[in-house]
Amino acid sequence: MEPSGVVDDFSQVDRCKDFLYMGTPPRGYFSTSLKKICQRYVNKPHFVTLYDPQKHIPIYSAYIFKKSDGEKRVDIPWMFEPQLATEKGSSNMEPFPQSSLMHKNFEDTQAVLEDYADVVQYERGQMNPDEHQADPLDKAATYTLTNVVPLIREFNFGPWSTQVEVTRKRLNNYCHGNAYVITGVTTSGNMIRRDNLDRVAIPEFMWTAYCCTDYDHNAPYSERYKFPTFGAYGLNDRVNNHMVEVPIKNLEKFLKGKMEVDKNFQIFYSDCVSDA
Repeated sequence: MEPSGVVDDFSQVDRCKDFLYMGTPPRGYFSTSLKKICQRYVNKPHFVTLYDPQKHIPIYSAYIFKKSDGEKRVDIPWMFEPQLATEKGSSNMEPFPQSSLMHKNFEDTQAVLEDYADVVQYERGQMNPDEHQADPLDKAATYTLTNVVPLIREFNFGPWSTQVEVTRKRLNNYCHGNAYVITGVTTSGNMIRRDNLDRVAIPEFMWTAYCCTDYDHNAPYSERYKFPTFGAYGLNDRVNNHMVEVPIKNLEKFLKGKMEVDKNFQIFYSDCVSDA
């Protein structure tokens, strides 16, 4: 039987927990309605996402960074998750059908292309960015709307894309082993509306953190102190939207004030401090 992509627990499923440091997802999220998606494309898992089927956005995506040249793929059609709509649905992400009438079949559980069509101030921002992957299939798998949130254009093309690039260069240059990355959002209630319905939650803040325990101890201090783990967050807005890089504990503290998480909220297992 092929493993389904929407799972009860990331660790149950073949290879899905591999995208998480020590096989452990962030802990402390309250909501029980969130769906765990093992993001499968062409029958292979590529990353994992905690998805909110009511807000129609990912809460976070977790992936392994791959040394990459930072190129984007431009030839990939946007995809959706059939299995969010029906348990009989395929566990592979699939391109959106040509007919937008078909989209009605699954728009209750997820965002559809129409949600992003008429909102010129927003861009589709990937939580697992194409630029952090190298293999063509890994890159393609990032083009699912379950990996996407609406980002203000100025933030997406400015501070956020700069942060994606800063992280890419740092991990390319100084991380020797696996770098586990988790990128997520906080929301404040603002929504993209379509046909007078609330459709897609607009992130208030974007945040990201990586964990790389096998790193270059001879890196310049300005980079070395950001290992094994460091985080960043920024306001999804036109102004005051610069990214702030912070130690993981500071990021967790910031997020506790912005999200429905308990006091044990933790992004990486034992804060990415290896026992070795």
